[in-house]
Amino acid sequence: MIRRTRKRKCRHCKTFFTPDPRNAHHQNYCGRQECRNASKKDSQRRWLNKPENKNYFSGPANVERVRLWRQNHPGYWRAKPSDNPDALQDVLCENQKQNQMVNFNFVQPALQDLFIEQQPVLIGLIAQLTGYALQDDIALAIRRMQQVGRDILYPSQQPKGGQHAQTSHLSATHPPGSQTVQLGGSPAGP
Repeated sequence: MIRRTRKRKCRHCKTFFTPDPRNAHHQNYCGRQECRNASKKDSQRRWLNKPENKNYFSGPANVERVRLWRQNHPGYWRAKPSDNPDALQDVLCENQKQNQMVNFNFVQPALQDLFIEQQPVLIGLIAQLTGYALQDDIALAIRRMQQVGRDILYPSQQPKGGQHAQTSHLSATHPPGSQTVQLGGSPAGP
């Protein structure tokens, strides 16, 4: 037998809501956070106003219980010193594979497949720096940035003999069919 619950008026915000069927017999507040806080405050006030709860956890027996617990647990409130504090940067291992070649195919899945957990701020920053607005163009730029980072971190794969190219892996040209979009800030041009 299915029983329908009637809507009620929230005691805090005065809007109508449908109470939870499992709790309908005494739910007087809706689910909004402010109303839940008001419900808790009201519940605590009612509990404290009961005569049997006036002196709850007070008196010599409870004072002695707390004193003994604190005596048996000295410094419980202090933060424990960490044996291994977090380093700002991990130690670089000296025994890395020297001849490890990484092959990157720049035609890979779309951006949301690769960076589903990344913050939108990072994607927006890359779009602002490169001028790209399409996800595939941003993904290509990110892969190129990753390659530049690997070239910096693993210089043994670069040509020896003091020949250092100052060119960037990031192309200044836009892929065909893409449009430049300005993302916020001042208007482009003089």
